[in-house]
Amino acid sequence: MDSTRSTRRPAALLALVLAATTGLVALPGAGVAASTARERGLDADGPSATGPAGLVPAADVVVRALAGGAEAAAEAVRRAGGAVGERLPLVDGVSARLPAGAVLAPAFAVSPNVTMQTARRDTAPDRTAIPVRTALGLGPADGQGRGVTIAVVDTGVAAHPDLAGRVEHVDVTQDLTSTSLDGYGHGTFVAGAAAGDGRTSGGRYAGVAPGARILDVRVAGDDGGTDLVTVLRGLQVARERGVDVLNLSLSSGSPLPYQVDPLTVALDRLWAEGVVVVVPSGNEGGDGRGSITSPGVDPVLLTVGALDERATESRDDDAVADFSGRGPAPQGVAKPDLVAPGQSLVSLRAPGSAVDRAHPEAVVEGDYFRGSGTSFSTAVVAGAAAALLQERPGLSPDQVKALVTRTAYGTGRTQARALRDVTAAGAGGLDVAAALAARTPHVRDAVVDGPPPGQDEVWESLVAALLAGDAEAVASSWSQLSPAAHRWAASSWSAHRWADQEWELPEWAAHRWAAHRWAASSWSAHRWAGQDWAGSQWYASRWAASRWAASRWAASRWAGTWQ
Repeated sequence: MDSTRSTRRPAALLALVLAATTGLVALPGAGVAASTARERGLDADGPSATGPAGLVPAADVVVRALAGGAEAAAEAVRRAGGAVGERLPLVDGVSARLPAGAVLAPAFAVSPNVTMQTARRDTAPDRTAIPVRTALGLGPADGQGRGVTIAVVDTGVAAHPDLAGRVEHVDVTQDLTSTSLDGYGHGTFVAGAAAGDGRTSGGRYAGVAPGARILDVRVAGDDGGTDLVTVLRGLQVARERGVDVLNLSLSSGSPLPYQVDPLTVALDRLWAEGVVVVVPSGNEGGDGRGSITSPGVDPVLLTVGALDERATESRDDDAVADFSGRGPAPQGVAKPDLVAPGQSLVSLRAPGSAVDRAHPEAVVEGDYFRGSGTSFSTAVVAGAAAALLQERPGLSPDQVKALVTRTAYGTGRTQARALRDVTAAGAGGLDVAAALAARTPHVRDAVVDGPPPGQDEVWESLVAALLAGDAEAVASSWSQLSPAAHRWAASSWSAHRWADQEWELPEWAAHRWAAHRWAASSWSAHRWAGQDWAGSQWYASRWAASRWAASRWAASRWAGTWQ
């Protein structure tokens, strides 16, 4: 979608409206699913939305306070008889263990602490080896990205001469058994595609921004496994270090809407604070349209699909890789934003890592590795963002997004006709040189992540009235707010940012929601209880530990990625 219309994360008031709305939906089958999970010896990491009674099964969860911050969330957990874990200030929440039958008020959003996966793919062997800069048509590495820091939130980054002196390592996994910087190998490859300088290969296998610094935020163990809480912990570290670009080559598989998913809430907040966040469209493109994976579904973030440039200099034969996730994303969000090289790329090897041991045939010239996937397309765009920020340090994330999408190729009559399908290619193929040469775009000013200060009591009254469904009290509180507060609400909830006229003031009363198109299609029992929230979706097939830990994380599932 156009960067000038990127949706900002609505603040506490909008989130409370969402929480109140979800309370209209019954979640049948949750108790049965929880019982089934326990019988299998699994944690009951399933549906934990706060319905009318606010009931949740026993589970390790993330509890977010929609008003009041992390301490309010912690207090709510304690009142419910749960155990508070760690503070997660980036999402105004905490990790927690809630007992069966716990009751939380609608002002607290509860999400399962699900396991996650790095974006993967499966395919037949491919011996082609394409240097990143060659795929982009770039010249020799010349310090692009100098002075810019890219956070690689991933499996770690191994020591490699091509990154020497430019990496800071932070391990948030709390894994005392690991003895390596990257026991899996994925993060090292990502870091090299973004910022390797190619010195070991005489510059041949340099990344896009060879002068950039890397903040290595390790969120996954030697088997590649991680979870929501660990990733949120890693994002907090990136925030504290003040990074410029954040690369998260991960697919959570979460069915939660981006408005309430803790991961996308956290990433949107980083974006609003000036961090360019780059995420993959996912490698489920074989499933056809609507195969974008979270967090790539979020309209704010810069979502990247994979380009197969056929190992030729011509762009005429470029096409979207078969495995690359296709749009549209849920709620009609136009994704991906663009595509970048992601087929048979050469980047850095992590000797002795899981993928290195499993795929010796993917080793290139001893120090490098061959791989394919939207993970690596994402890293390429993160490097491009760093190069842009070196040239123009004042660029906002929206301006970076506008530059790379508005200069993408594929819309001409003779160039890359296969890229004209916007549901697969978005704006088209990344053109770094064109983005660097383009004029700085004017984009809409960022919407603040909260209402203007100074009227806290009025906002609290408005929130209470919304939750109570008291339309008269809503109108009374609204009339007491300042013009600045009205402008904030209008820009955050306006027609062009959400869905036509569904968020205008007259529509807020609880009795009006069910009849309107947005509520009926997105929040109804048909979409939530009947499909996404059913026990079989959350426990038996999507979130069960036996599926994710044993098969999704195993190195054998990376075979196609590294061949």
